[in-house]
Amino acid sequence: MPRASLKFTSALVAATLLSGAAATADTYGPFPITVKGYEGDKTNSVAYSGQIARHVLHDSLKKLASKGDGGANAAEVEAALLSYFNGAEGDLEIIAPTSKGDFKIQQATVNEISKGKNISGKFYDGAMAYNQAVDNYLDEKLEADTKPNSKPYKDGAPYTGKEHVWDEAFGYFVAAAHSLGLSAEDNYNIAKKKDLAIADANGDGVVDLKTEFVFGPAYYAAGADKSGKTTYMTDIMTAFIEGRKLISSAQGEDLTDEQRAQLKAYAATIEANWEKVLAEATFKYAGSVYKDIKKIGDAVNEEERAKAYRAYVKHWGELKGFAMALQSGKNNLGRTAVHLNRLIGYGPVTMDETIVSGIDADGNFVRDRKLSWSSYQLNMLRVQELLLGTFGIEARANDATAELASLVDSLNTDGGAETD
Repeated sequence: MPRASLKFTSALVAATLLSGAAATADTYGPFPITVKGYEGDKTNSVAYSGQIARHVLHDSLKKLASKGDGGANAAEVEAALLSYFNGAEGDLEIIAPTSKGDFKIQQATVNEISKGKNISGKFYDGAMAYNQAVDNYLDEKLEADTKPNSKPYKDGAPYTGKEHVWDEAFGYFVAAAHSLGLSAEDNYNIAKKKDLAIADANGDGVVDLKTEFVFGPAYYAAGADKSGKTTYMTDIMTAFIEGRKLISSAQGEDLTDEQRAQLKAYAATIEANWEKVLAEATFKYAGSVYKDIKKIGDAVNEEERAKAYRAYVKHWGELKGFAMALQSGKNNLGRTAVHLNRLIGYGPVTMDETIVSGIDADGNFVRDRKLSWSSYQLNMLRVQELLLGTFGIEARANDATAELASLVDSLNTDGGAETD
């Protein structure tokens, strides 16, 4: 579907859904068993614990990566990272998220969430969740002949094919089941482990990672919505809940063409808003990198400069990750992707103003070109300008585009182009 048509459809569906969503604080489940002939003891057909386990593995990997000390413990850290990436024969301790003060997490190990999971072979970080959801579960798996609603997802399962496909997509976005009834600030604070009372929907004194926590994609949606300019979380959650209601209403029968068309419209709303969430995050970190470069230049001593550089490298990593995730969805971004990748580059400009220009035959990075800090700052503003023009984002955290004209004038006066 063309981008313009997709966004029009998404906006239309979202507007329709929101008129009813404001009156009730719906939750994602529980939903009844509709599988014909099911003989088990389950009463709730919702299941997406495998996706939660993968989010936990991802968060634990990030935490483990921060434990490196510059080389002495490299082998130990690498072994730990691989066990969380590839999975382990036994159980794995949850490294993140874990309890913080009175914000108590119910689960302590990955197998308490779901057994046998890993993220090997998955497109990593934000891309893993976005790609799996919008270019798999909410795409070809919504077709009539794939995972039909008239059959269980697998033998003995308490959920139909379409019910579980939809649940798995939600599991990759993974807000709390009750997130729709919360404010953007509330959802953000759950992800930050700041408010037990809001997170603990069932009042048992602990936070269940499977239903009461807000992970990465949903966290960034809430972060953008805190601006008061967007409603990404509300639009995505409403579409997920209404889509799941629609599937349940079929009572274990195959969806009609009309029902599948409606379900695909909900999927389009999710995809369009999720894409904007990733564009907002890319925009935000481009602004962070721009500001970090200024701090590096303004540093009055080496300690201050080193601190600013560490922040710069961290923010660059976030920028690159989200830019890559943005390109992993259902839509081919074409020239936008090419332009985005050229502006960001293979790696950040380093302290001696060299940049990675390629990889040699032995797999080593080649750094044989230079780019001035000011020129790279201009690239960051061009990234923000590109994202605004392509995706029409509205939250615009760390917006520095107002400084574009003056920076261009400065470079025209002082020079600063890339050199060999």
